[in-house]
Amino acid sequence: MSRIPFVSGLLALALVPASMLIPSTRVGPKDRYEISITNVTRGQIMSPFVVATHDRRMTPVFTLGHAASDELVKLAEDGLPGPLMKQLQDNGHVREVAVVTGKAGPIMPGETVKVRLRAGDSLSLFSMLVTTNDAFTALNGVSLGKSVKREGLEFHASAYDAGSEANNEMGAFIPGPPFGNAFKRATNGAEGFVHVHAGIHGIADLVPAKHDWRNPVAVVTVHRVKH
Repeated sequence: MSRIPFVSGLLALALVPASMLIPSTRVGPKDRYEISITNVTRGQIMSPFVVATHDRRMTPVFTLGHAASDELVKLAEDGLPGPLMKQLQDNGHVREVAVVTGKAGPIMPGETVKVRLRAGDSLSLFSMLVTTNDAFTALNGVSLGKSVKREGLEFHASAYDAGSEANNEMGAFIPGPPFGNAFKRATNGAEGFVHVHAGIHGIADLVPAKHDWRNPVAVVTVHRVKH
């Protein structure tokens, strides 16, 4: 597969526009929630977020200590939202799912993006930290309950490692700026399971002073809104 620079190609396409919502075929509650996501890292750009509201019966997208699904791997390694969005769209427990982009496609440090979705019992969202091998941030089925109707909720999202690629920190395998090398995988030495990401250590081309972080990496707020 030919190489596509991350920001100018892969994220410019983003597979779907920010305003395109993919509703569940099920009829959900009349309430709608406004979900705000802020990138609170100093130097990590985030790929477009896949955001879904769903009921409590939905199986989590990933389980710590277990292998990541192919759909999650594609997001965590190359920032591709489409496969995971399709997986959620086809799930009967999902109320509504959207891909949410920033002003320039990716979500820059300090940038906040918002989306309104049909209410559900739980919330999941996923995005790649693009100047890494396979780091992503997520809320993996957090409960919303009745608190959203009263005063709203705030969640802090950590960074995880998909475990599908070795963290060699080599630019040849990094899709995000300044490298732009999507679709190249460093599988030799991959952990093989999802775990909390250990950050950037400066062992090759990534500079911790620019690209490292401390959890949380994103702040998410949920409020009830009128139609």
